[in-house]
Amino acid sequence: MDIVEIGGKLALFFVPFLFALCFHEFAHGLVAKWRGDDTAEKLGRLTLNPMAHADIVGTFILPISSIIFSIPLFFGWAKPVPVNVRNLKNVRTDMFWIALAGPASNVLLALISTGVLYFVIRTPALANYQSTILNLLQMFILTNLFLAVFNILPLHPLDGGKVLARFLPASMNYKLEQNQQTTSLILMGLLMFGALNILRIPVFYFFNFLMTSIGAGSVL
Repeated sequence: MDIVEIGGKLALFFVPFLFALCFHEFAHGLVAKWRGDDTAEKLGRLTLNPMAHADIVGTFILPISSIIFSIPLFFGWAKPVPVNVRNLKNVRTDMFWIALAGPASNVLLALISTGVLYFVIRTPALANYQSTILNLLQMFILTNLFLAVFNILPLHPLDGGKVLARFLPASMNYKLEQNQQTTSLILMGLLMFGALNILRIPVFYFFNFLMTSIGAGSVL
């Protein structure tokens, strides 16, 4: 693989992933501020600057290695946005919305990108660039849908675990939080052995729905 091909792959896969990941963390920090906690803002995390959210291994080394060496497992993460629950008025309710903000932000990006794509495929002046823009936007949409679906899984330390906590007895949620390291290992194992490929079903269902709704075709 030459340098041009590597650059093209990074532009197609890594750049959308990086922006989606940063926007996800930014959304957590923004909603936390709305709910009364400005910890993220004070620590410089209320920004779309990738370096503010980056984890060297999870944000750069693993995803870029997967792209360059064509490793089937494309996975990564950013540093979690800190939240001081002492600043929240209603911890269970506020943490529900703060956690939900991450996956919801990725759904929002997917919808906005679908709207942009609708405009692109109906603009004759962009005909010469349509294929390139379509590939980039479709990859961006898929990336955001994957992040949303994965993170909403009702397991700690994912956002879905915190969303689920809103509806569980406090004692049960405490036990789940105490065992989140074990859950993390289980999730990593499922990823490595391909068990989470089942997430492709809802992701491609929604992706194909969005694409056919704007007349851009579908992907099986």
